[in-house]
Amino acid sequence: MTTSKYMNRKAKLLTVFILSFVAWSCKTDKLVSNKHLAPNLPEQYRDQGKASQENNIGSIPWRDFFKDRVLQSLIDSAIQHNLDMQLALKNIEASQLSLRQAKANYLPSAQLQIRGNSTNPSNNSMNGLSLGQFLKQHHVEDYTASVGVSWEADLWGKIKNQNAAALASYLQTEEAKKVIQTQLIAQVAQGYYQLLMLYQLRDIAQQNLQLSDTTLRIVKQQYEVGDITLLALEQVDAQRLSAAALIPDFEQQIRLQENAIQILSGRLPAEIKTQEQLVNVRFPEDLATGVPADLLSHRPDVKQAELAVTASQAYQKSAKARMYPSLVISAEAGVNAFKASNWFNLPGSLFGAITGSITQPIFQRRELKTQYELARIEQEKNVMIFKQKVIAAAGEVSDALVSIQKLKEKQQITLDRTNRLKEATKHANLLFETGMATYLEVITAQSNILQSELELAQVKKAELSAVVDLYRSLGGGWSNN
Repeated sequence: MTTSKYMNRKAKLLTVFILSFVAWSCKTDKLVSNKHLAPNLPEQYRDQGKASQENNIGSIPWRDFFKDRVLQSLIDSAIQHNLDMQLALKNIEASQLSLRQAKANYLPSAQLQIRGNSTNPSNNSMNGLSLGQFLKQHHVEDYTASVGVSWEADLWGKIKNQNAAALASYLQTEEAKKVIQTQLIAQVAQGYYQLLMLYQLRDIAQQNLQLSDTTLRIVKQQYEVGDITLLALEQVDAQRLSAAALIPDFEQQIRLQENAIQILSGRLPAEIKTQEQLVNVRFPEDLATGVPADLLSHRPDVKQAELAVTASQAYQKSAKARMYPSLVISAEAGVNAFKASNWFNLPGSLFGAITGSITQPIFQRRELKTQYELARIEQEKNVMIFKQKVIAAAGEVSDALVSIQKLKEKQQITLDRTNRLKEATKHANLLFETGMATYLEVITAQSNILQSELELAQVKKAELSAVVDLYRSLGGGWSNN
């Protein structure tokens, strides 16, 4: 068998062996779920009441949950242009590159080398005397062109676990984007309802100012005919000015709130033309929350923490595998000649080499063991963080549920009180016009109705914010479908 045929046969066998081993090593298992590490969750949330456990408002796309077209436009702009969202997308791009690099670790590394050297030893040295005696010259040239391939067999799963860790890290960045989106949608919605409340507060102040103008006009008429004193006129006028002072304050807050929402949505400060009134905003009465176990799949921050556990487990296994022997297979083939003219004189100039080495780390100043222990500790920490996230998520849902329940009760009480005060104000005005009530009773009634209407608007806004918070705490906001 000629040298070239022998080398071709060995090269083919080596290629088949390497490809077979790579195919076996590159089997990618699905990431193992760590939901079993979560704390035991109850069958329902505290203060869940009779809400449906089969459905979950967290699974409703945000476009279907928020019906207001203006609010939808603001949310859509925030998702597209908010800088936190843009940073999250860049993190995903970077993580994708890391994942591709991790997958490339399965492949052999290849290098093309072209070398040429000329050696001129001393004429009085053994090499120089040998060259002069046998080659009849005093220098030697050597020209080589070769391709070298080196590949590490993943015997202990080191590369496989590095790949699993990279995949988990990539998925973490995906979940991080969802976390930012759910928080961003909740912030825009709550800011929008705050703006609607400020509009309503301004309208209430303007209506109260008109009522105060009417009262002041009557008091002036009575003062002119001598029925009441100057003191009464001054006090009624002061009451009117107090109502008037609220209007510029609310208008200032409206401008600031519009600016804040526009900036959050990635826009420059500008007016927001609302089409809805606060009193007309409605959500379904049955705010289905599902069961607490749904948090493990619906909450992106919980999923992110679970993936952190998966990544740390893979890092730990990879760190442990680095303490075991590594098998590296190398091959080099090319052409070599003492004269450049004979470089491509085939097959005489062909050469090849195949080597395999097993390396066992023995003494590296505890570096490998320390890395493994640190990875183990990090994995235990991530398990604790995962449990903490689950407990906190369940707590947020319960907080939102009790807030909605109690704010509804408070809203009904405040509404009843406001209606009573409206009637009282009408009666006070009628009695004052007929001289059966004093001006103090009138301005007291007007002040009471003003405060009650302002409080009613604030309670309504607080209830809407609690509903938005419930939607977010159930994992709502990252699905657009």
